[in-house]
Amino acid sequence: MSTPLHENEHIKVRSRYLRGTLSESLADGLTGALGGDDAQISKFHGFYQQDHRDLRQERREHYLEPYFGFMLRARLPGGVCTPAQWLAIDGIGRELTSGSLRLTTRQSFQYHGILKHNLKSVIQGINRAMIDSIGGCGDVNRNVLCNPNPVESALHEEVHDWARRISEHLLPRTRAYHELWLDGEQVGGDAEPIYGESYLPRKFKTAVAVPPHNDVDVYANDLGFVAIAEDERLVGFNVLAGGGMGATHGDRSTFPRLADALGFITPEHTLAIAEAVVTTQRDFGDRQDRSHARLKYSIERMGLATFRAEIERRSGVRFAPARPLRFTDQGDRYGWVKGQDDRWHLTLYIESGRLSDGPDHSPMAGLREIARIHEGDFRITPNQNLIVARVPEREKARIEALARTHGLLADGRSPLRRSGLTCVALPTCPLAMAEAERYFPDFIHQVERLADRHGVADQGIVIRMTGCPNGCARPYLAELALVGKGPGRYNLMLGGDGIGTRLNRLYRENLDEAGILAEIDGLFGRFAANRQPGEGFGDYLIRDGIVRAVVNPAEDFHD
Repeated sequence: MSTPLHENEHIKVRSRYLRGTLSESLADGLTGALGGDDAQISKFHGFYQQDHRDLRQERREHYLEPYFGFMLRARLPGGVCTPAQWLAIDGIGRELTSGSLRLTTRQSFQYHGILKHNLKSVIQGINRAMIDSIGGCGDVNRNVLCNPNPVESALHEEVHDWARRISEHLLPRTRAYHELWLDGEQVGGDAEPIYGESYLPRKFKTAVAVPPHNDVDVYANDLGFVAIAEDERLVGFNVLAGGGMGATHGDRSTFPRLADALGFITPEHTLAIAEAVVTTQRDFGDRQDRSHARLKYSIERMGLATFRAEIERRSGVRFAPARPLRFTDQGDRYGWVKGQDDRWHLTLYIESGRLSDGPDHSPMAGLREIARIHEGDFRITPNQNLIVARVPEREKARIEALARTHGLLADGRSPLRRSGLTCVALPTCPLAMAEAERYFPDFIHQVERLADRHGVADQGIVIRMTGCPNGCARPYLAELALVGKGPGRYNLMLGGDGIGTRLNRLYRENLDEAGILAEIDGLFGRFAANRQPGEGFGDYLIRDGIVRAVVNPAEDFHD
């Protein structure tokens, strides 16, 4: 007897190419929630239904429905936007949402706390700024990451254009988004030549990297393009496939995975290869069990050689052997850097990507003031920071002064803090088992004290924290990671290499704060006493046998 399709597959088919009954749900003023299947279909339009978990019990006691709000995530290929767009993003965030912004690990921004009656106004507002949210979430290709490096200007411009073209090529073709949110004419006759009426079995993530910087964590993506340059000009891409961070606690059949190299292609074949990978996943991905529906599991089932041959058959492109490449880091370069075009670029520090003004901290106001005078562009990094790019010499002092006044510079932050990454977690994410964004600043302060005690405070150890095992902040590539297991409790993961090319593994399970800090105290002591010159923390942990390197995650990640 065959296993039935997952209910989400039926929802997608019933949706009439992502329309569902969203119009009726939006018009229903008796509830703050969406009805029926619409909470699933809305994801394809870029937003998730959430409720404020801090208020659940209080509202339950007063016989009120949960305090529903919506999180909207925009599509912004490579994280690049103009100052005018930033001012529009900021204004909408202050007027129609919770009053804050979050920069995401996928180089976009997201709003939280949108009330149902404001959803259309938010989407129309960002559309007026030439930004949309279609494909921000859902079982389609998500926002395409691209190395935000503004220094090698000509190379970045060319590579970013490919990221934009990939994003546009893999967009859903349904008119539902335009009909529902932008008052477009209902023309019908939809067709999805790439996705079909069932779209993909699960979400799909694409990134474009430019060595030596692996700031996009390219091996964590379903599909990756690693730029190969000669004389600062793009000659092609090494293509990677099958990465993914999600796992499920206690389920050994789930695991994070690094992408495999398929081979080298020249630029003109980029879109054909991207489409072939997506359609292969469309046809071979698991539509029965969503926990095994990502591309990484399809490749595990098919085998890499069979998968590569299928991509070549569908695209009509033969892969050449992958070109040599080398990555050196996975973080951001803070402060001023001068580019090839004699423009300057300032990387700001945004802790956990959260932009919210308070009595002692005003990053949103600071960026608003910078945007009013800035002549270049803004670039959201995959590490939740922001680059003020292409600043002429005459404007450097003014922009730096504004950034300093509003606490946007990395000055005074430790290498540990600057290397950190978190997911949003509580109180909005429905999957969160533990805190992440709200807890991380206090936690990292305690880790900084331990690092000072052992004399390793100068080490930019990559530390990441998530509220659940789904991997939104790419924790399994960190040298040290905390993955939420329950309220106040985490799994301690160790052994990433600091450049995003090696997975970590479980070291201790279900620890509370005291247990975590005690373990880190001991590990820092051993690292200080036994490290070799220039050796990173994650590499030391592997060399000293504290944890074993993950070679084949399907077999040994859980061992």
